[in-house]
Parts: sequence; structure tokens; C-alpha cells
Amino acid sequence: MAEKEDNVIISPVLMIELKGQVERITYHNAENGYTVLRLSVRDHADLITAVGIMAEPAQGEMLTLEGRWEENAKYGMQFHIYKCESTLPATVTGIEKFLGSGLIRGIGPAMAKKIVDKFGEDTIPILDDEPARLAEIKGISENKAETIAESWREQREIREVMVFLQSYGIGTGYAMRIFRQYGAGTVAVLKDNPYRMAIDIPGIGFTIADRIAQRLGISSDSPMRVRAGVQHVLNQLIAEGHVYAPAEILAAHSAQTLQVKLEMAREGIEQARLAEEIIVERFDDMEGKEQEAVYLPAFHYAEVSSARNLRLLINEPYNSQCVDCDKMLPWLEREMGITLAQAQREAIITAVNSKVMVITGGPGTGKTTIIRAVLRMREEGGFRVMLAAPTGRAAKRMTEATGHEAKTIHRLLEYVGSPGTGGSFMRNETNALECDLLIVDEASMIDQILFHHLLKAVPRGASLIFVGDVNQLPSVSPGNVLKDMIDSGVCPVVMLREIFRQGRESRIIVNAHRVNDGLMPILPEDQSLELSDFYFIEPRIDKENISEEEYKKIFENKVLQTIKKLVAENIPNRFNFDPVSDIQVLAPMHNGNVGTKRLNMELQKILNGDGGASVQRLERVFKEGDKVMQIKNNYDKDVYNGDIGTITKVDGEESRVTVKMDTGPVNYEFAELEELVHAYAVSIHKSQGSEYPAVIIPLLTQHYVMLQRNLLYTAITRGKKLVVIVGAKKALRIAVENDRTRTRYTRLAQRLSGPELPFEMPSGLSPDEDELERMFEEQMKGETKE
Repeated sequence: MAEKEDNVIISPVLMIELKGQVERITYHNAENGYTVLRLSVRDHADLITAVGIMAEPAQGEMLTLEGRWEENAKYGMQFHIYKCESTLPATVTGIEKFLGSGLIRGIGPAMAKKIVDKFGEDTIPILDDEPARLAEIKGISENKAETIAESWREQREIREVMVFLQSYGIGTGYAMRIFRQYGAGTVAVLKDNPYRMAIDIPGIGFTIADRIAQRLGISSDSPMRVRAGVQHVLNQLIAEGHVYAPAEILAAHSAQTLQVKLEMAREGIEQARLAEEIIVERFDDMEGKEQEAVYLPAFHYAEVSSARNLRLLINEPYNSQCVDCDKMLPWLEREMGITLAQAQREAIITAVNSKVMVITGGPGTGKTTIIRAVLRMREEGGFRVMLAAPTGRAAKRMTEATGHEAKTIHRLLEYVGSPGTGGSFMRNETNALECDLLIVDEASMIDQILFHHLLKAVPRGASLIFVGDVNQLPSVSPGNVLKDMIDSGVCPVVMLREIFRQGRESRIIVNAHRVNDGLMPILPEDQSLELSDFYFIEPRIDKENISEEEYKKIFENKVLQTIKKLVAENIPNRFNFDPVSDIQVLAPMHNGNVGTKRLNMELQKILNGDGGASVQRLERVFKEGDKVMQIKNNYDKDVYNGDIGTITKVDGEESRVTVKMDTGPVNYEFAELEELVHAYAVSIHKSQGSEYPAVIIPLLTQHYVMLQRNLLYTAITRGKKLVVIVGAKKALRIAVENDRTRTRYTRLAQRLSGPELPFEMPSGLSPDEDELERMFEEQMKGETKE
């Protein structure tokens, strides 16, 4: 299968080769290499446009390109580059253009003409072997000749390294990243230990490094390979949500992945430990048996630090200002015009008297009312109160519900990004938040790394309230923070179970609780007539004379067609919802006929088929009017994994796309479009922290691996006014009955409830905070993509 322009191995299938001279550079991004240029090519009367990733080109440079022709709706036919090799120009005219392009320091167009007039076709050999002779030209001093020579050598090095990398099948995009990391030493580094790339360069993982190593002749059982492979497998387990991996599970997975003996994998773990690339911690399990937990250093530090800081916060003396709740609660009810239930009263009293507490409950159980009441009470007492949530959408909902500004945790902690090197949180233990109370909503979404940063910034004298639904899916990133806090028993936990009157009138809320309790949802008796807020649609198909496999394919396609009609016609016509902004399809999986990828392609056709200007990035075509989602944290742009917006402009001249997000317009260079996917359909995991007026959920038995109660519960609770499940009743029943949640390996609960742990940095790790921030940044950049 042909791989895309950034991938390592490029198949010749469907590829063609072009050779041409660079005539004009329309655009070049120095950071990521994305380039648009015009070439003169033999047998082409007009200049052609070529687009792709490459080292900075120069006018006059001769390029040999591999790629394919693709038609852009606005700009016509373009040659998309998948591989690029450069050769220096051979003609006098070409040499002059190349030198005058600005690529070589000290040489502009006029000076280039002088040099070529003097040396002609010998110009390049002179620059290579006798650069001091440049001083023979009027206007070039010996110092300037040395500057020109140095710049020429740098450009030669770049091209030589690129040729070396591409000779080993490394695509231009990856080659650019490797050269930026190692510079002129690239060849030496890769020959010494190609696996360094997997650690040193974001986006170049073990698989890519392993392919290069094989081509360099490194054996499959090399200790160097096994040690790097162990860290690769550990990273894979962390990507699944674990904070650590049990040593035996890591060894078994590593042996299978690397195709080596188990003992060799164990030795790889030990070698990585000795090199202080991982941390191995021994502990006794519930049965008293010794176990070994294997951590990446950043996660070990984050977990230990979080436990320590939370315990210190809990143990700090707390001034509740001796609130008389018997008087304050009736006052609150009058002020807010409500009647508090007993569970809500108890939650408010606990909040007033606790340094740290957790409030958890499903939809309609009054969590928001409690937040508003505590907020009102504390502000009346002169407390400085701050509100926060993990995502922009969750923070916006919290603001609307309370009338008090809520911020994302990143914004609350004043994250400052530094392009290319990550960034840091300005709020920390030396610059704490200026508050007496911090309330954090949607706490089930908080991962271990973010929890660490949050706790560092909370002043010891403040109190902290976490609000969330522990029955929802845990965070996308590693950790299970809310559940770990509840399980630890170190702070009061209020569990809200009663559904209040307004909630009882909503079948969405009632059915969410039924699913959470392992019961099938209540469905309208005649779904075609009864106006409800909860529906289940099972397409009818005649099974006669078809195989089970054929039936599944037909049924799957029928579900797809039903969803398309629901989004484009039925729901907008019956409920007056906007098909793009109000309706959200939430799928359990990405692949398959009703996975997010296929659904997005189909829904884009019917909802934005006639969109305006467009740009193609790999297999995706982004059009004006498209609904899109950010799939990785980008702190420089203040957009985060899961944020949804609409493309308002595709600017071909500036190579830029503008997306309207909840926080305002955000600009993306074309080369940054890998951070976006279409969002007509998104995964249930990505929907956490969001609410939508209408939700459609496909459920098929083919989704068996994902048919879990907490996944279905999370999906249902995303719908505010309408939920429609489309699929097989058998799949619905499997999901409802399957309460086996996947174990996440964390030790936060044990650290919180166990004896006080000394706070020590792992030996060999720099205690410098900037270095720790860099480690955390690399982990946060690597979040699972859509």
C-alpha cells in the first residue's frame, strides 16, 4: 500500500517521476518544510505547480520528484510530492538562479551574476574546493568569501544528509525532522544508534527507526533494538490510558511485538532501567505478592508528586469561617428560588467543611445546583472562587450554568507555549492561583499529567472541589484520577443518585440511569407517532436466502443510510435542529461502514457537498463550511484535543485555513491540517465533556470489542434534547449488560491512602523544572489521534 508523503517507505504504485528546475517558490514553511513551488519540466509547455514537504528549495535547483497528480477544485492540477531528490544545476543560467535565490548567505542576484560570469560552469567546483578564489571578484573580501563558503558547506551538508536518508527509504517529511534534530551529525548518529530517533524526535517512533535499523544491518535480537522496543511497547500501553505497566505484561507484550524470547525482553527492561530511561518500582499487591511497576520517568514523577501535593493540601489547616449551615441553607434557598433535597444539603455542608471533596453523580442529580449554591455561599462570605473544566466546551457550559466565568484548566494555569520547544504553566507552587476555593467540573476527564500541574498551582490554604460522573469513560490520556481519588478514601465523597423532577421527565436522563444500572432503556411504543426525546431504530431486513455475513453487510449499509437520512432530513424536519451545528453522530469506532471515517465522508457529501474553496491534505478534503475537530493539544493556538469548529475560509494565496472555534477564529497553515479531522461524526471518547442538542449513536454487533456499558452511558449523556440509537437490539443489550471496564494501571489511589512517601526525584533525572516540562510536553503531544 502506498504511504503518504510523511511516511518512511514509499511504494512506487501509482507514483510517477518528474524532473524539473525550480523557477519560483510560492511558499515554504521553514518549521515543517511544507512547500508550494513552480517548476519548468521538459514536455510541459507551462510551469507546473508542485506541493509537498522538502528542505528549503532554491531557484535554479534541479529536482527529481516522485508523486502523483491531484486536482484542486480552486487551483487545478497540482503535483503532490512524496519523495524529492535535489541535484545542483548544470547550466550557467541554472547556477546563476540557484546562487541568487537567497539560499547562500552573502550572495544576491547581482553577486551571483558576477560569480557565474567569472567562473562559468566551474562555479560549483570552485565553491566546493577553492572557495577562497571568490575573493578574486570585485566586491568580495576574504571575510565575505569565508562567509559564502561556510553557507555553501551547510547547504551541501543538508543535501548530502537528505540523499543519505532517502537512500534508506525515508520520506522527505521525516528526513527534514531528522536533519533538524541532528544536523551535520545525522549520518553518524543513525549509524551509531538509529533508535535514538524514537526518543529524540516527536512523530518518529520505534517502527520507523526499526525499519531504518534493519536497512543498516542491525539484527532483530540486538540489545540496542530490544531496549528501544521495550520503551516503544511501554509507550503503546500508556497510549491506552495506563500510567505504568506491570513488568511481566510489558515483557510479554515486548517479546511478542519484537519477536524475541521472553528472557531477552526482560533483559531489555533491565537495561532500560540501568540507563534510567524507565523507572521500575516494587510493591506488594492485595495478596501480599511482590509486583513490579514500570514507568516512564515523567509519569512516575507526576503520580508521586500528585499524591504528595494532594495529601499536603488535605492536611493543611482549613478556615471554614464557622458557617452556620442551619441559617445559611434556608437563606440560599430563598436567594436562589429553589428547594434543596437532603442529598444536596449534605453535599453543601460537606463542601463548606472540607479542604478537598468529590461530588459525583449522573445527569439530573443536581450537581450544577450544588455548584451554584456553594459558589453563592462562598462569595457571600468573601471567598475568592475560581471555576475550571478540562475542555473549552465544558468550561463554556459551566459558565452558562453558574453565571460565573469558568476557564479551561490550561488557561487557568496560564499555559505559555514556545513554538518548537513546547511551553510551560506559569501558575505553579511558586506562583500559585489567587483563590480560596477552586471548583473543577468534568473531573473524570482529568488525566494524570494535568492533575499534577493543577495541584502544583493550588495554594495550600485553599479548598478544592472536584465534580464529575465517575461512571463515564475515564480520561483519553493516561490516568484514572477521579476514580482513584474516590477509591483512596482520603477525602469526602458525595454520591448523588436521586433524579430530580425535571430529570424524571426526560427519557434521556431516565434511560441513562437505567443503562448505568444494567437495565435496557425504555423506548416509545410507536416511534413513528410518539414525540419523545429518546428513540431506537433497528432497520428491518429480510434474512431469507442470505448468509449471515451478507446479512451483516446489508444491515451495516442500512444503518449508514438511515443515519444519513436522519441527519439530513428526518431530525431537522421533525425537531427543527440544524444538521451541522445541532446534530452530532457519536460512533464507538473509527473504522468500518459506520465508523467515524466513513460517516464523515458520507455526511460531508450530503451536508457540504457544494462547499466553497477547498484544500486536500492527504486523504481528506477540507472545504469552507466543514465541521472539524482538533485532535491534538496546540497550546500556541489555545485549541485542545476535542475542540470542534467550522471552517470559515480556505485561503489558497496564503496557504491558510480559518476555523471558527468556541474561543474565536483560529488560523492553520496548510501544513498544520494534520491537526484537524472532520467532525460530522466523532468517537464517543472524543465527545467527553461536550453536550449536543441531538445525538445519533450507531450500535452494531461488529462493534463487539467496544460494546461497553460506560461507553454507551457516556454517549447517551451527551444528548441534551434528543438521542437516537440506530442499530441492532442485540448490540444494545450486549452494551448494557457488559459492565467489565478495562483496568487502568495506576497507583495514585494507593499512594494517597498509603504511608507518606518521601518526595524524591528518580536518580539521574534532572530536577530542573524546565526539563520536566519538556518531558511532560512530549507525553502530552503524543495523545491518541482521531
